[in-house]
Amino acid sequence: MLGTIPHDPEAFTQGLELADGALYEGTGLEGRSSLRRLDPTTGEVAQRVELPAPLFGEGITVVDDRIWQLTWRDGVAIERDRASLRELRRVRYDGEGWGLCLDGGRLVMSDGTDELTFRDPVTFAETGAVRVTRDGRPLDRLNELECVDGQVWANVWQSEEVVRVDPASGRVLTTADLGPLRPPGVPPTDVLNGIAAVPGTDEFLVTGKNWPTIFRIRFTTG
Repeated sequence: MLGTIPHDPEAFTQGLELADGALYEGTGLEGRSSLRRLDPTTGEVAQRVELPAPLFGEGITVVDDRIWQLTWRDGVAIERDRASLRELRRVRYDGEGWGLCLDGGRLVMSDGTDELTFRDPVTFAETGAVRVTRDGRPLDRLNELECVDGQVWANVWQSEEVVRVDPASGRVLTTADLGPLRPPGVPPTDVLNGIAAVPGTDEFLVTGKNWPTIFRIRFTTG
């Protein structure tokens, strides 16, 4: 662990991404979902917009001057203006929405299964998919995603694990155990979720649902 940042313990973290000096966070729960811009040095919420009920917010990713925000079982991706966070349009998709990241010229999306779906970053249309395996076995419950240097880091829901996936083959390359980061007093139901690469470094910001802390780390993988 390299450092810590305060985090709103009322934030049910679903997506986390650091871009151009701003930390963006998508939060969930029906009636409590939001998209936020945070100060990455203090954790202070600089800007926030709410999702109207019954939408249940999920993963987010920055694409140029826009932000895509998933919803869980509502079948809707929301495209937002990055500067104002205001909603621009909604696009329908089948199945559940969990995590989202931008891998070069395509989006990578998880839905809680062992499948990662590739999508066009402008239209959100599906362009392909890959099944994720670890040691030859399907790895499901893939959740929040972060794309870094052509590879995909993924939280594994209801575990303390983050995995690094080759999106070409779907093979898990490394696994990191972040169990030691769990803050004292945080119940097991408030799971690890939220991973943001720090641009220009090999470091990441990670947190969990309703955690009071964001941690700055380098991964020790095995």
